Amino acid sequence: MSTKPTVAVGLSGGVDSATCAYLLKKQGYKIIGFFMKNWEDDSEHCPAEQDYLDALAVAQKIGIDLYTFNFSKEYFDQVFKDLLDGLKKGVTPNPDILCNREIKFSVFMKKALSLGATHLATGHYAQISEDYSLIRGIDSNKDQSYFLYTLKENILKQTLFPLGGYTKPQIRQIAKEANLPVFNKKDSTGICFIGKRNFSDFISEYMPPTKGLFKSTDGKVLGKHNGAWFYTIGQRKGLGIGGPGDAWYVVDKDIKTHTVYVCQGENHPSLFKKIILANEESWVGSPPLLPLKCTAKIRYRSIDVPCTVKREGKELLIEFEKPQRAITPAQSIVFYDKQVCLGGAFIS
Repeated sequence: MSTKPTVAVGLSGGVDSATCAYLLKKQGYKIIGFFMKNWEDDSEHCPAEQDYLDALAVAQKIGIDLYTFNFSKEYFDQVFKDLLDGLKKGVTPNPDILCNREIKFSVFMKKALSLGATHLATGHYAQISEDYSLIRGIDSNKDQSYFLYTLKENILKQTLFPLGGYTKPQIRQIAKEANLPVFNKKDSTGICFIGKRNFSDFISEYMPPTKGLFKSTDGKVLGKHNGAWFYTIGQRKGLGIGGPGDAWYVVDKDIKTHTVYVCQGENHPSLFKKIILANEESWVGSPPLLPLKCTAKIRYRSIDVPCTVKREGKELLIEFEKPQRAITPAQSIVFYDKQVCLGGAFIS
């Protein structure tokens, strides 16, 4: 009989969560599988039914029970509404950050603990140290600590990330050797409820088209569009602006007039900033003494860059060692001390 804790594992129907459950079961933990439904749209774009069947097949293969939670209302109220509100203000929120903070490690975790689990485990590529610091996953291509910076020490004490010490190819090989039915399933990309759909087409269902103009940084009208909220800083594709010279990039937006300002050339000076402000800071452990010298990511796939973090009223002022390109309001800036994720904030 296992003396290890009872662990709730979120089974999404993918290879990462499946291998997460398999590894923990192999280590002697008592595992309870949970499938979360966060969106009421079982279409070709978001195949929740197929994901559930895959999760069920995994649970049966491993020999664990699988329960289903429907958090669609919580997700809509606490994550999706925030996305819509942000877009209406002209910024670009990151739903994955809020989903982890508001749903997976809050609503879901509380539910799982109330049903007898002592810990929650997910298939994130991250690690937790003995002193409950958040550490990058060893696979630099898959490290997901960026999406987890809002988790506090008290949450990490009841969390397990079994995949953090593996690379993605290793996880697929483990799943294959264990004959898990999803070992060769493709990774899901993007936000589930958008899936393979065009982002603008999907958002148009909730935000009516509002005509506006494309203008150059010197005020020249270059074309028309159907809503400034469909565009994000640094965007090149989908602008429909032709003409001679380099490609055009979104550099700024005026949501009141629905004007989208663009510049020509990937390295146009207007796309770069050396100093930014950020709000709603969240630190994994105790807030550090400021000013703080560290490195930071301004988006998930960006490379760490050296910066200094200071206090500016109720916000953080971040000065980069070198100007950074296409910094996007409402995206997260996440701070690191080498391998340790210190925390982060929303770019304002």
